[in-house]
Amino acid sequence: MNAFFALVQREVRLATRVGGGGGMAVFFFLIVLSIVPFGIGPDLNLLTRIAPGMLWVALLLSALLTLDRLFQADQEDGTLDLLVLAPQPLELTVLAKAVSHWLTTGLPLVIAAPILGLMLNLPLDGMLPLMGAMLIGSPALSLLGAVGAALSVGVRRGGLLISLLVLPFYVPVLIFGVSASRAALVAVPGDLGGQSLALLGAVSLASLVVGPVGGAAALRVAVK
Repeated sequence: MNAFFALVQREVRLATRVGGGGGMAVFFFLIVLSIVPFGIGPDLNLLTRIAPGMLWVALLLSALLTLDRLFQADQEDGTLDLLVLAPQPLELTVLAKAVSHWLTTGLPLVIAAPILGLMLNLPLDGMLPLMGAMLIGSPALSLLGAVGAALSVGVRRGGLLISLLVLPFYVPVLIFGVSASRAALVAVPGDLGGQSLALLGAVSLASLVVGPVGGAAALRVAVK
């Protein structure tokens, strides 16, 4: 576990030094949400209805921006070979990479989402359910994204390939996340979409298994 936390700390430090990770994702998040009112018009009621869905779609697209560098930089400088040959399980290394991606990209997006939701006329009573759903579901984006990033290691234009590989697996996160976020706006007061939240949590837990195992298997093939 010491190696795990050391790797997470290393990845977070590198992302902070290089810059552009969470900041670039949040800026892209802002741009996507800014153009929505121009496309559908100034109808505030319509903006309120589509706010949860648009926020989740923008979150998914923003999370994809930095996935291509999850393993690519290590592959270019030879660090990936050392990580594969290290004594700690490769699954633990992939998990550390996914955790660091969520800390530097997913968490800033979750924090920014309710604030940027004001641009879509998101009611104040819908912000807490939105953040709760995103906190539960966003780790699945990093975990599943790690599999796509591992499969595209060494491939030219890997970012496009990651999008094609990962986006279909993001669909359950999108469906349950939007349902849980919208429940607070259109359902019975006090109902935060408990069933949708439970299913969203189940997807994240399944991703906690599939992500490290699938990513490790893809990396073992990539470094041969």
